[in-house]
Amino acid sequence: MGRIARPKPYRLGEKLLKIRNSLELSQDQMLERLGLAKWLYRSAVSGYELGTREPPLPVLLKYAEIAGVWVDVLIDDELELPKKLPADQRDRVKTPTPPKR
Repeated sequence: MGRIARPKPYRLGEKLLKIRNSLELSQDQMLERLGLAKWLYRSAVSGYELGTREPPLPVLLKYAEIAGVWVDVLIDDELELPKKLPADQRDRVKTPTPPKR
């Protein structure tokens, strides 16, 4: 059985860099903001931004939370980041809750 490499988002690094730059943070400061300074080095952020490393899903979730966007905005090359970051709030689609009886 052969293994086929899964498709990678080509614009992910560009978007992560845009988030960090819009927050005016250094790579070390970004790690602090992500709450990952104890576990990762600046080179990890650099690799994510250059596209040479792919961040784990929990890291992508943290980036999305900081930017105020959904994760799909980061990973879908056809979606754009908002012009203003962090976004005021995510467009949430809420599931209606049944009325209490």
